[in-house]
Amino acid sequence: MSIQDVIKKSFLQGFQNTDMTMQTVALLLVAAGILGIYLFFVYRFMTTDSFYSKNFNVSLILMCVITTAIIVTIQSSVVVSLGMVGALSIVRFRTAVKDPLDLIFMFWSISVGIICGAGMLSLAVMLTVGATILVLVFHKLPEARKSLLLVINANSGECSEAIFQTVGKYDKNYKVKSRSLQTDSADFVMEIRQKEHDCDSLLKELNEIKEVVSVSMVAHRGDAVY
Repeated sequence: MSIQDVIKKSFLQGFQNTDMTMQTVALLLVAAGILGIYLFFVYRFMTTDSFYSKNFNVSLILMCVITTAIIVTIQSSVVVSLGMVGALSIVRFRTAVKDPLDLIFMFWSISVGIICGAGMLSLAVMLTVGATILVLVFHKLPEARKSLLLVINANSGECSEAIFQTVGKYDKNYKVKSRSLQTDSADFVMEIRQKEHDCDSLLKELNEIKEVVSVSMVAHRGDAVY
């Protein structure tokens, strides 16, 4: 046996984990499944009905368990780990993430799976509890002002100055996103940041302008429509 064979054998055996039994593997997978189910209920509580996706929520459980199985497999042999890294490198996820919070839950599920696969169950539980507290606390904090789109339809563009003055009373930093003027109509789309209890007052004042036909206010994220 040459020196190269000795080094190769020593390298392969040095990164091979032979202490892990089937009972240990089953325990890690069950723990990952329980934490994944916990994430399922946390995500269901955090997400509004309009953007809730049950398929995505179920995938959080499977992602946690599958990641644990991958990490356990990687620990068994360096050859298997290199082959699995090569196989996973060609996988591309093209599904668009609708909400940044979905990305956080996805990364949370993968992280729990990695930690469980490494055998550090206590750390996985600590991460889950700590992240849950942070998410719930900041989720309950009220928003000072919401970003809204204000859509105004009028009979003519002569009322534009009155519209801008009225909107400026509620938000001095409003932005005109689009303006369309025709012979017998005018349309305005503006972005404003407004407190929820002031929205009705703003809409009422705009409707009192003589040339204004209709006014609507829509939230960017769909959590409020006026």
